[in-house]
Amino acid sequence: MITQDNILEVLKKVIYPNFEKDIVSFGFVKNVTLYGEKLGLLLDIPSSAPAVCEQLEKEIREKISALGIQEIHIDIKTPPKPQPKTPVTKNLAPQIKHFVMVSSGKGGVGKSTTSANIAVALAQQGKKVGLLDADVYGPNIPRMFGLNTAKPNVDPSGKRLIPLKAFGVEMMSMGVLYEEGQSLIWRGPMLMRAIEQMLSDVIWGDLDILVIDMPPGTGDAQLSLAQSVPVSAGVAVTTPQQVSLDDSARCLDMFVKLHIPIAGVIENMSGFICPDCGGEYDIFGKGTSRAMADKYDTKILAEVPLEPKVRESGDSGKPIVFFDPQSHSAKEYVRASIALIEFLKKVEDQKLADNKNIQPIKDNSHLH
Repeated sequence: MITQDNILEVLKKVIYPNFEKDIVSFGFVKNVTLYGEKLGLLLDIPSSAPAVCEQLEKEIREKISALGIQEIHIDIKTPPKPQPKTPVTKNLAPQIKHFVMVSSGKGGVGKSTTSANIAVALAQQGKKVGLLDADVYGPNIPRMFGLNTAKPNVDPSGKRLIPLKAFGVEMMSMGVLYEEGQSLIWRGPMLMRAIEQMLSDVIWGDLDILVIDMPPGTGDAQLSLAQSVPVSAGVAVTTPQQVSLDDSARCLDMFVKLHIPIAGVIENMSGFICPDCGGEYDIFGKGTSRAMADKYDTKILAEVPLEPKVRESGDSGKPIVFFDPQSHSAKEYVRASIALIEFLKKVEDQKLADNKNIQPIKDNSHLH
C-alpha cells in the first residue's frame, strides 16, 4: 500500500530547477492528499516562470507514475506576476511653464550663442525667462552674459542657489560655480546628478520659459534632462555644411525618440555679411537645412548669418539682440523667438509636453 511517506520519498528526488536541493527540503510541498490510486499535490514555489512549473510537473509525474499511481492532480502555486508600474510625468521644477531644449549634434555650431540670444529675445517679447547652461563641460553662457566673474548667492537655508540675472533673464551655469578655466572630469552619473540639481536646487522664479543650453551630442545629459522635466520644445542648431547636417539629423531623431515636440531648426553661419560693404556671401552655404527640416515635419526658425558682430558680442558679454537689435543676426533671433512663442502656445493647448513615456520603470521582473 502506498503511503504519504512513500510519496515524499519520491518527491525528494525532484530537484528544484537551477538549484541543488529538492522540493521537499525547500519546503515547497505544502500538501499531499492520497486516496487509493489517486494523488493530489499542492506546491508553493517562489518563481512565476512558466518554464519552472512545466519542468517540475513533468518530473513529478514521471517519478510518481513509477509507484503505480493512476491519477495525479498537481496544483503549483506561484507568486503573482509583477505588474508594470504606470508611468507618471516627472517635473523637478513645476513652477516653470515651458522648458526649451536647445541642442546640436556636434559642437562649434553656435548653440550657446543661439541660446543666449533667444533667451534675451524672448524676454524682450514680455516673457519671464530663465537660461540654464547645462553644457557642464564647456559652460560659455556666463561669458556671453558678462557674468563670468560673478558668483550666485545662496538662500538663507544655505542649500539652494539664487540665479544670477542679466538682460531680464535669470541665469545659472556650472561656469559660475567653479574657477574660470577649471576642468570637470566627470562620469555620466555625476553629470546627470548635476543637471538635476540645477533644476531642483536653484530657486528659479515662476518662469514662462526656461531655455536650456545643452552639451553637444545625444547622450546622458539629454536623456537625464528629458526625464527630469517635460520639455515643451526642442530646437536643433546647425550650420549649412553637410557634416553638420548629418549630426543635426541625429539631434532631431533624438527629439522624436524622447517625445520632445520639435519647434524647428536654426541655421547658423547661413551666409556671410561683409562688415565693409554689407554684401552677403554664401561661404558655407545657405538654406541647406530645409530638406532636413521637411523630413522631420518642422521648419527653419532662423537663418543667422556669419556676422563679425555676433562673435564680438559674445566675447564681450553683450548679446547682439540687446545691443544691436537692427543687425541682421538680431532680427533673425527675434524672428525665431516669435515663432517659438507661437509653437509653445500650440504645445500648451494640445498638451504635447509629457515625459511619462520615457521614465525608467523598475518592476523587478528580471528576478523571477
